[in-house]
Amino acid sequence: MKRRGTNLLEREGARSVLASVISIVIGMLVGSLLILAMGLFNSGLSLASAWDGIRLVFGGLFSTGRSASGTLTWGFNPTSIGNMLFRATPLIMTGLSVAVAFKTGLFNIGAPGQYLMGTAASLMIALGIPTETVPAGLVWLLAFLGGALAGALWGAIPGMLKAFLNINEVLACIMTNWIAANLVTWAFDGSQYRNLVENTKSAYIYKTSYNGVATSKLGLDLIFPNSQVNGGIIIAIVLAVLVYILMTKTTLGYELKACGSNRHAARYAGINDKRNIVLSMAIAGALSGIAASLYYLSGNTEFFWSTYQSLPATGFNGIPVALLAVNHPIGVIFTGCFMSMLDIVGLQLTNLTAYNEYITDVIISVIVYLSAFSLVIKMLLTKRSKRNRTAAGTTESAPEKAADAVHTEKGGESA
Repeated sequence: MKRRGTNLLEREGARSVLASVISIVIGMLVGSLLILAMGLFNSGLSLASAWDGIRLVFGGLFSTGRSASGTLTWGFNPTSIGNMLFRATPLIMTGLSVAVAFKTGLFNIGAPGQYLMGTAASLMIALGIPTETVPAGLVWLLAFLGGALAGALWGAIPGMLKAFLNINEVLACIMTNWIAANLVTWAFDGSQYRNLVENTKSAYIYKTSYNGVATSKLGLDLIFPNSQVNGGIIIAIVLAVLVYILMTKTTLGYELKACGSNRHAARYAGINDKRNIVLSMAIAGALSGIAASLYYLSGNTEFFWSTYQSLPATGFNGIPVALLAVNHPIGVIFTGCFMSMLDIVGLQLTNLTAYNEYITDVIISVIVYLSAFSLVIKMLLTKRSKRNRTAAGTTESAPEKAADAVHTEKGGESA
């Protein structure tokens, strides 16, 4: 009988993961080549400094600084890892937001606006309810839910425009992004929440710790001392698992994906496509609002109220996080941590070498660019798999045919 080994590249999931890994590796190699070129052609730098920079690109999360002799030291760095987990929390949530919309056939480029509305609702509730009369834990929960609700309502707007008026969700999301930016600016401009105590920070909103509201550390500060980490990362991971269960194990998830695959076929099958489109964008918006809640309810971050100058990058960064994870909710956890790791690497480059953090921006840009072409990479991997399978079949065909012929002949004689 013919035995045939299982080719890893024949699996759709394996090709998707490999395409993402290739994108990441190429991006990091491009960053390394850029550092090497700067070390070679800049008289103020050297190959030794370039080598330090390249090592930090690949392992900066585990750099513990420099020794007395000036060489880089390595080991477990709880501060960097804790800060990475803290920064990964909103990225995981916005990545989930984009991934859920992708799974249902929609492109949620409105995550920045939903993030801003979640920010405004969370901060106003957290700072507006006096903790002298209401327990701080209850205020935190109300602020968290308020941020989720604000994001859901803001996400539902482009969903309704898509469902009932067939307006492209990308255009609707872009408009709602800038409406949210100016609306939040107007809401905070001149409000009592502006930090007027520290004159140099008059354009900032108070930290929620000002009102005694902050996300519990849940013991993570003991594992990662001197870092910003808190229980938000655990909440984000739990929500990612719940989204995975929703999308793969429930009737609602099946209906949402069916509408994304073919809206008209889903309607013919009795699925309410309009409701599901609105619901999909509302869920995506809620996840973006939660991203803002977890970030600003940490108690150690400040919000710059003058948002009309630019949209929050966290919302847009959710797109490459989702693309690299192939829109898989569990994969988003790891890609969110990876993108956050690059932020930490950038800080290490700035603090420990003559290079700056903008090199990691180049790496992220290359990865984002390649992740957008992940389908092309998957096609190349598919062709390679077919060539390998064809070559293997050609090589083994002669002996296998002979064995099959003998087996058939014996079978015929016995019959």
